[in-house]
Amino acid sequence: MSDIEHAKVLILGSGPAGCTAAIYAARAMMEPMIVAGIQPGGQLTITTEVENYPGFRDAIQGPWLMEQMQAQAEHLGTRVHYDHILSVDLARRPFILTGDSGKRYSADSLIVATGAQAKWLGIPSEETYKNRGVSACATCDGFFFKGKKVAVVGGGNTAVEEALYLANLASDVTLIHRRDSLRADKTNQKRFDDHPKTRVLWDSVVEEVLGAGEPKVVSGLKVRNVKNGALDTLAADGLFIAIGHVPATEIFRGQLDMDEEGYIRTAPDSTKTSVPGVYAAGDVKDKVFRQAVTAAGMGCMAALEAERFLAGGH
Repeated sequence: MSDIEHAKVLILGSGPAGCTAAIYAARAMMEPMIVAGIQPGGQLTITTEVENYPGFRDAIQGPWLMEQMQAQAEHLGTRVHYDHILSVDLARRPFILTGDSGKRYSADSLIVATGAQAKWLGIPSEETYKNRGVSACATCDGFFFKGKKVAVVGGGNTAVEEALYLANLASDVTLIHRRDSLRADKTNQKRFDDHPKTRVLWDSVVEEVLGAGEPKVVSGLKVRNVKNGALDTLAADGLFIAIGHVPATEIFRGQLDMDEEGYIRTAPDSTKTSVPGVYAAGDVKDKVFRQAVTAAGMGCMAALEAERFLAGGH
């Protein structure tokens, strides 16, 4: 088996959950290995200013924070492979994983920290203005829109909750929904309806994000009514997409217990999955908070649980 790279603890993903798991595993002398995945550093690498990660008085850059986390993990002895895992076999230990590079890996324990990605609208102008007024996280970026006009796309609980959060900061919040009724629960709908700074554009979709200034930032939206085709322009300083997230769990289907949306299920107050020796941390299992600091906390939990498992404590 010399052609297989072995690790006591193999960590899939190199975002806050994966790097924190590696830091704790390395300090426990478990000689961890990270397989960095398709987006090394995770979602924070496409975030600019980060103001809500503890320990920094001033705003820091997301990519810099992830560089520091990975450097800390490597300094403590973590091996990092820049590969993307295509298949896994969790039927027996050691677990076997195959990378896009053709390389094979084996592990006595596995920490899944592959994360999730926001669903986007898929229009070209959306891509142009990402991090320049277009965001998929109100709690991450809402602060930058104090006293400004913003719009939120979506009609479920996430969209309504994002809109209500933004209403505490922005001057005006418009929810843009392609249907004529919300999917959010009645409690959230009532809170939304009762708020003086929120309103809904029914039966509408965003056709184009408009920009102004130098460098260009979001200045408005071109909105189309899906029933009559009418186009209108909405003034907005920011656009928040809240149409859901997709967890990166496809390779674990049929092997790990998941919910209907593909998030990995774990035991209560634990990162243990349905397979002994496999743990899940961060956005791959958390569809409620989705914050860097909560992901890091779960990475810590996963490493400590993996340490107990390998010591025979299960």
